[in-house]
Formats: sequence, structure tokens, C-alpha cells
Amino acid sequence: MRKVSFAEFGGPEVLRVIEAEEPHAGPGQIRIAVRAAGVNPVDWRIREGQRLQAHPLSLPSGIGQDAAGIGDGIEGLDLGDRVFGRGADTYADHAILASWAEIPGALTFEEAAGYPSVAETALRVIREVGVQPGETLLISGAAGGVGSAAVQIARSRGIVVIGTASAANQQYLSDLGAAPTTYDQGWVDRVRNLGNVDAAVDVSGSGVIAELVELTGDPKRVVTIADLSAPAQGVRFLGVGGDMFAALAEATDLIERGLLTIPVDATYSLTDAAAAQADSQAGHARGRRVIIL
Repeated sequence: MRKVSFAEFGGPEVLRVIEAEEPHAGPGQIRIAVRAAGVNPVDWRIREGQRLQAHPLSLPSGIGQDAAGIGDGIEGLDLGDRVFGRGADTYADHAILASWAEIPGALTFEEAAGYPSVAETALRVIREVGVQPGETLLISGAAGGVGSAAVQIARSRGIVVIGTASAANQQYLSDLGAAPTTYDQGWVDRVRNLGNVDAAVDVSGSGVIAELVELTGDPKRVVTIADLSAPAQGVRFLGVGGDMFAALAEATDLIERGLLTIPVDATYSLTDAAAAQADSQAGHARGRRVIIL
């Protein structure tokens, strides 16, 4: 089978499509024929060697965590069941998932591949930052995958949302239910003009932790999934984790109720995985980037 692999840490150019043996599922896992794989920022961070403590690996290594595809007739699944979830080495023709759920009927494979880690992370950051109905949550970098999901989940819970994004994504955030503003010079004052901020989430890693603490008045009411320097400023960094099965169940419910929609911003072939990660690292997405197999 085809599989994206890298034999050294570095830029996107270290990624190669190789021929590899098909993986086999162990206890508590399933194997799928991958139809689409989600491209997450953590993927390029792993490729660069930034996350070795959280994601120890030996080289050469595969890459990718999220996927949607056809179940291989594992117990509890019928052959041909459409599933999505999180596993390992998902930029490949076949992959092993450690957590999964049936794809909600209306979603395509490419749409479904964009949800697992994004939905779980959005649910977790909202929970960890402790924002309550009626309070105001500021999301820095709100137009990407996690940001898009967090805006919608928060709004579904009666939380007021202010979101920062590029000028091109202001209407997009407004359509999701957030009060938008750009993140260029003067953004802190513009946020204050939109309302008092009770809690803040940084999903972009653009060096704004000090400003988020200033706006909330309390580093305990700020979390980040992207800025590794945040703990030095008293702000929690949240890596990959959480109950994915529960998150997929909640995401499925929200999707089926029309409360959560994450658009696919761009698609790539397996041989274009390097370009997909380069674009992911550059940011400015509206929703998700997905590799199609």
C-alpha cells in the first residue's frame, strides 16, 4: 500500500510516499481503508520534531491522526461501514484507528475526515477554560478547523463569542455566530469595544498570550493549543488528549442537529501531502484541509 513517511525531522520536503506493508489492528482498534485524511497542525509539528515528548517516535515514521474510510469488517462493524476517527499514520491507503464512530449519513468522506481531532479539541478547550452560558469567549484564530468548531459549540451552549481572523474571514465568522475582528494592529482595543472578555482560547499560536491574559484579567481563564511558551506566562498548554469516543458521539449529535458544520477549505492528493502541511503551517484556513485517497 501507499503511505506517507519521513526518515528525518525537517520541513515538508522530508515527506515521501513509499510502499509499505498493510497495518493490522490490535485489541481495541479497527483497520479502515482510508478515503480521506485530515491535515492537522500537530502533524507538521511532529514532522519537525517539536512534539517528541508527547509523541515519541522512531524514524522512519508515518504521519497523520484523523481519517475517514471503510471499516474492514471488524467486530461491531459490518464490512463497508463508513467510519471516522483518530488513529496513527492515516496518510495511507489503510490505517489503524484507536477511536471511531459511524459517519453521520449526510457527510462525505472528505468532510468527515476533518472532524475527529478538531471536534475533540474544541470541546476540550471550552471545557478546560471554564466558560459558562452568558459569558464571553474570545477565540484567537477562529476561522481554522478548531476555531470554527469552537465558535459553533460555544454558541450552541449560549456562550457569546468574539473571534479574531484575517480580513477575508470576517463574514465567515459572522455567519458562524461570532462577533469578528481582524488580528492586525489595534486588535486588543477592537476586542474591548466588542465586549468584556471572560475567557480566551488561543488556537493560532501567533504570540498573543500576554494580550489574552490582559483581556481576561486571569491567566487561569486562558488556554492555548498552539503556543508552547504559554506555561511560562501562567497559561495552560493543551496537547492532544481527551475521550475521543465521547467527543465523536457529541460531535455526531451536533452535526445531525445542524449545530456543527466544518467546511473543507482545500483538498490534496496523497502525493501532495508536503504541500498540504506547508499550507497548514502557513495558516489562514477557513475550516479544514484534507488529503483525498
